[in-house]
Amino acid sequence: MLPSTESDALHARVQAFMHASIEGAPPEPFDALALAIARFQRERIPALARLALARGVDLARAREASLIPAVPCDVFRLARIAAHAPDQDARVFRTSGSTQGPGARGEHPLRRTDTYALAALAWGRRLLFPDHARLRAIVLAAPPAEQPDSSLGFMLDLFARALGGPFTFHVREGALDAAGVQRAANEARAAGDPVILLATSFALVHLLEASAGLDLRLPVGSRVMQTGGFKGRSREVAPDELRRDVSALFAVPETHVVSEYGMTELGSQLYEGTLAASLGLLAGPCRHGVYLAPPWVRVTAVDPASLEALPDGEIGLARIVDLANVDSAVAIQTADRVRVLAEGVELLGRAPGATPRGCSIAVDEILGRG
Repeated sequence: MLPSTESDALHARVQAFMHASIEGAPPEPFDALALAIARFQRERIPALARLALARGVDLARAREASLIPAVPCDVFRLARIAAHAPDQDARVFRTSGSTQGPGARGEHPLRRTDTYALAALAWGRRLLFPDHARLRAIVLAAPPAEQPDSSLGFMLDLFARALGGPFTFHVREGALDAAGVQRAANEARAAGDPVILLATSFALVHLLEASAGLDLRLPVGSRVMQTGGFKGRSREVAPDELRRDVSALFAVPETHVVSEYGMTELGSQLYEGTLAASLGLLAGPCRHGVYLAPPWVRVTAVDPASLEALPDGEIGLARIVDLANVDSAVAIQTADRVRVLAEGVELLGRAPGATPRGCSIAVDEILGRG
C-alpha cells in the first residue's frame, strides 16, 4: 500500500473514532488504533524506528498503547518527524522558539489538516461552546496571515469562523489593539450577542494593563478561553489572579474563564470543564487546574528518569498518546508535570531545570547517539 493511501485509511479510522466517541457510539478500541498508527510511523520515520529498537519494543507484537515509545517534544526541533516527504506538507506548524531563539523552533508537519480541524472543533464544542450559542468571537491574537505557521492561530481562526457570528482579531504586527477590543465589546453589548473571547494569557495581561478607562463588559452568556503560559516573558501572573481579573474585566463568571492545554506537537487539545459543568452539560466535579482530554487522547504520568508509568494520583511528566497525530508521532513525551486523577489531568507546570533525564536519554536514542 502506498504511504499516502495507508495514511488516508488511518485518518478515516481516526475520524470515525472521533465521531463515534462524541456521538456516544462505541468506537474501535483505542489501543488497536494507536498501535496501527505507531506501526505505520515506525516504517516511515527513521527516528521512530531507532527509538523502538533502542527500547527493545516490538510494535508488531504489542497489544497496548502504553508500549509505544514516546517522542520527546525536543526532538521536533532536531529532526523531521513526519511519515511523508516535505513536498506533501499541507501545513507546517512551528513552536514560538521564544526561549531558545527562532533558530531552535520545533516543527510539526501535517500532510492533512482535516483531522486536526475535526479534533479541535469536536472538543471545543463539548467544552467551550456546549450550549450551541451563536457567539461573536473577539480574538486577542494576530490574524492567520500574520502567523501562518502557528497551530494556535489555525485553531483560533477555525473557531471564529465556525461559530456563526462576527469575529475580529486584535493583535497586529505584534501590538495589542485595546481600542479595537473596546469597539468590539461595545458592538456586542449593543446587539446583545454573547461573545467568546479567545486569547493567550500574555495578551490578557497586556489588555488588563491597558484597560484603565475602558468598558469591556460582555453580554450574558459570554465566555473566555485562555491558553499558553509566560515562557520567555518578563512578567508572569498566577492563574488564580489572572482568572479573577479577567472575570471582573469582562463581567463573566469565573466558571466561564476556561483554560486550554495544547502544544504544537499535538493534534488535539485539553480544556478545563468548568463552563460545561456550570451549564449542567457535564457530569462529575470540575475545577480549575484540572483538564479534560478528549476520548482520542490518553494522558499518563511517567517517572522523569525511567519514563515508566506511575499510578494515578502520583506526580510525573505527561506522556500523551494522541490519535490525531497520524503522520507524525502518535505518542509524545512532554516535560510538563501532571497528576492524573479520576476527574481529569491536573497540570502542575513545567519540570524545573534541565531537560528531565528520561527525555534526554530518549532524544539521544532517537538521534542515534545512545
